[in-house]
Amino acid sequence: MSRVPGPSRALDRTFELKSEIHRKLIGILNLDKVSSLPKDRLRSEIGRVVERLLEEERVPMTLAEQNRIVEEVLDEVLGLGPLEPLLKEPSISDILVNGPNKVYIERAGRLSLTQVRFRDNAHLLHIIEKIVAQAGRRIDEAQPIVDARLQDGSRVNAIIPPLALDGPALSIRRFGRHVITSEELISFKTLSPGMLRFLAACAQAKVSILISGGTGSGKTTTLNALSRFIPEEERIVTIEDTAELQLQQRHVVKFETRPPNISKEGGINQRQLLRTALRMRPDRIIIGECRGPEALDMLQAMNTGVEGSMTTIHANTPRDAFSRLESMMLMADIEVPSRVLVQQMSNAIRLVMQLARLQDGTRKIITIAEVTGVEQDRVQTADVFVFERAGVNESGKVQGKFKWTGYQPKLLDRFRIAGINLPQTVWDEVVPVNLG
Repeated sequence: MSRVPGPSRALDRTFELKSEIHRKLIGILNLDKVSSLPKDRLRSEIGRVVERLLEEERVPMTLAEQNRIVEEVLDEVLGLGPLEPLLKEPSISDILVNGPNKVYIERAGRLSLTQVRFRDNAHLLHIIEKIVAQAGRRIDEAQPIVDARLQDGSRVNAIIPPLALDGPALSIRRFGRHVITSEELISFKTLSPGMLRFLAACAQAKVSILISGGTGSGKTTTLNALSRFIPEEERIVTIEDTAELQLQQRHVVKFETRPPNISKEGGINQRQLLRTALRMRPDRIIIGECRGPEALDMLQAMNTGVEGSMTTIHANTPRDAFSRLESMMLMADIEVPSRVLVQQMSNAIRLVMQLARLQDGTRKIITIAEVTGVEQDRVQTADVFVFERAGVNESGKVQGKFKWTGYQPKLLDRFRIAGINLPQTVWDEVVPVNLG
């Protein structure tokens, strides 16, 4: 007969103990009364009850083990159970739960498996339901997919059986309260100082910008950083599926889409919000991510007075970004020739940035390109700045350098009209990364 390893038996016993204490705790607490208590006092009161229940169980354990049990039960009652320690760790950017026994985190761009475990699928489903309920949503067999956000702004996506074959799955994209500054972007080697000065000039001169990149490449972070250079007196309207932007200006109006209910009614999409935004006298419109027919309305807005607007898009290259935009515009069911749509893109968007998450986990702006026109029914771009990769060093870090390509952008005339003069150092600098 095969024997269960000791650590596994201990883990099972710990889960059983916590479950028993949790059950007794719910049985003796007056939930209506305790919910009105301040959070600090509530933790203290529940902590005392848990300690008494532990004594009644007469399970031999050290003081450290007892304190850990108390904290875990408190997390189960007041928080999100096993996820609470991960949510309290600011260095974690993603939490990925692939069933009760596989919880991964991303830290500094690298994925790793944690020791965090759920009791079983039912326990994981309970935590997912708790997250969804906090967002005023529901998840069940009739509605097995939910997008929501936590109170700290973190984005949550959950999918449960019957669509998730191996049990409930959950992903949490963290958005901390700290907004990364432009200086931090330079220190992280996301871009060079010269590139930053050029992008700041683009934002100040109301150049419409498209930020392209893959998942986790830093598009929203870069958009937040660029928004700092928008003049304080301008009125900004933001539109997002899940609120992630953290603009620092005072005059900001924030919109968020609403999914339809279980009867497929009451949904408000980005296109409807964009049309509302245009009636609110915006100086700029910032769309968190362009992913549907709202692309047409956005480009028409850029072409009719709302200059300096910005958005992000999932794409691997600037050319792919414009191909995706064209496909989205066609989703609007309009009888317009493709060449007209391409011309609209060329007229509306003046600058495209390509971001990438490299194999060492770092995020970099690998291309800043100016839109130069249309040739053979395709939007043409010219690279202004690039990150030129040279390989990988012994520690696994990507080597390379940020540099100017030698192309003089036509946007310089727009800068001069706006009273912005870039120093020659913007063009002369070459910034090495992980060389030497």
